[in-house]
Amino acid sequence: MLSIRGLEVSVGRTEILRGIDLDIDKGDCLAIIGESGAGKSTLGLSIMGLLSSGTVRGEVLLNGRDLLQLNEDELRRLRGGEMAMVFQNIEDALDPVQRAGDQIIEAISIHRKASSAEEMRRLLLAVGLGAEKAESYPHQLSGGEKQRVCIAMALANDPDLIILDEPTASLDAMTKMDIIHLLQSALHGRMALLITHDISLAQRLANRLAVLYAGRIMEVGDTSQILSSPAHPYTRGLVRSYPAICRAKDLQGIPGMMRHGLAGCPFHDRCTQRIEICKTEVPLLEEVRGRLVACHRGGIVPLLEVRELSVSFGSYPALSGVDLTLYEGETLAVVGESGSGKTTLSKAIMGLCQEGSGEIFLEGERVGKRDASFYSRVQMIFQNPKESVSHRMTVLDAVLEPLNVMQRGSPEERVARAKQVLRQAELPVNDRFLAKYPHQLSGGEVQRVAIARALALRPKLLIADEPTSALDPSVQAKILKLLLNLQERMGLGILLVTHDIAVARKVSDRIVVLLKGRIVEEGATDEILIGASHPYTQTLIESASERLDPGEGGGSLELAPARSRIEIKI
Repeated sequence: MLSIRGLEVSVGRTEILRGIDLDIDKGDCLAIIGESGAGKSTLGLSIMGLLSSGTVRGEVLLNGRDLLQLNEDELRRLRGGEMAMVFQNIEDALDPVQRAGDQIIEAISIHRKASSAEEMRRLLLAVGLGAEKAESYPHQLSGGEKQRVCIAMALANDPDLIILDEPTASLDAMTKMDIIHLLQSALHGRMALLITHDISLAQRLANRLAVLYAGRIMEVGDTSQILSSPAHPYTRGLVRSYPAICRAKDLQGIPGMMRHGLAGCPFHDRCTQRIEICKTEVPLLEEVRGRLVACHRGGIVPLLEVRELSVSFGSYPALSGVDLTLYEGETLAVVGESGSGKTTLSKAIMGLCQEGSGEIFLEGERVGKRDASFYSRVQMIFQNPKESVSHRMTVLDAVLEPLNVMQRGSPEERVARAKQVLRQAELPVNDRFLAKYPHQLSGGEVQRVAIARALALRPKLLIADEPTSALDPSVQAKILKLLLNLQERMGLGILLVTHDIAVARKVSDRIVVLLKGRIVEEGATDEILIGASHPYTQTLIESASERLDPGEGGGSLELAPARSRIEIKI
């Protein structure tokens, strides 16, 4: 067993690793993921005792022995024997003036009194190389072949622990798959630490996952659970950033850059749900939904919760027992045909239709009468922007109105804020444009003004009711991209009401399907689109088939494991 306790590594005044606690049992593969500079490779080198500089503190116990207390001779006897490492840079890992076979023999003979050419050839065959490759020098081998030689050297003495540092980096897709299949077999029954930025590799090889940020562990747990339902804001950002083939929404990214040495939570300066304690106190790893998460708020927080919401118009039930949760920084798409209750749901949340039964919670607080506090945190973009932008107001007046009503700042500060959100909406702020009336603008410009107006108060929740249905495809794409960019920078929660499941696919994290006022299916967007269970959902997807590329929407879900789905048949 490998047990790491309180591991800290510093170089000068810079702390590279801070308080690392991890365990790896026999047969486990633990993947460490995170951005460049997080400390992933430093962790691997610390275990091996190969750091060229810096101070290392804590405990690294391998089968009961503390590696940090061993001298260099003792470590040398363990390296390549009980523990081995496949390095990230294969060019540096192999001696350019020795044949591949000789290097494997050397790896064996260092730890045993004798080795044989037969044993070397057996290792070459085990990693998928022909015996003739034994005579090749590194420069005569391809990248994939060099990687296989490195793996053969790591396996030469049947180590208990193997550390893999980016073992498939820079390999083409076909070679990468060959190496993955090789590693799946080679790691069986061993302890393995996989260091990678490649989330798909972690998903294929590791049964457990740890997320490292600026030297601290942010989240630890079952790989499939973490990748399908991240609990920490940083983990969610990593998953969204990865260009996975099967994910519906990706490449959103994380605002800002990693910085070492911050007080408090190391992620707080980039986190959109931070509170004051995040700036001063380091969060502890605590259990959240079946995994360990270091977050003062218990992971990604629910922003909007709707419980048993029912609304009737006379004897007609427009909504019946609707339950949904929207998390901070998430886009939840509510899809369904006209008359399914989508707009009624959004207006009920906003308090713009008659009261029904049920409860609505905003940031954990029950919503009663909609007051200034509510509307400063929740805004709505209407399907028809003329519903929210008066034809009697200029562009500047329309965006200033909510700031004036809420009396936010001085008149000069309000104008500055209005111009700021207009820029965010990618609109000009010159005097000529600010003086225009809605009838002098294009449909796309009016909708952008409506978005700027909705963002003026810096809301946490944006309800977007068919925000692009009346726009041409080019303008539609720009509006949707704008909303995603604002979500990335501000942590906006977006409740997207749409009949267009193709649009929902591109921008939403999860989908709720409404039929006759009831939720009939709910789940991750990619899961719903590929494995819809309800006939109505299947019909919606088929109706959008011309806009959904089968090559992108189909295929395996390996890179985004399925999440639980609610199905109610009517």
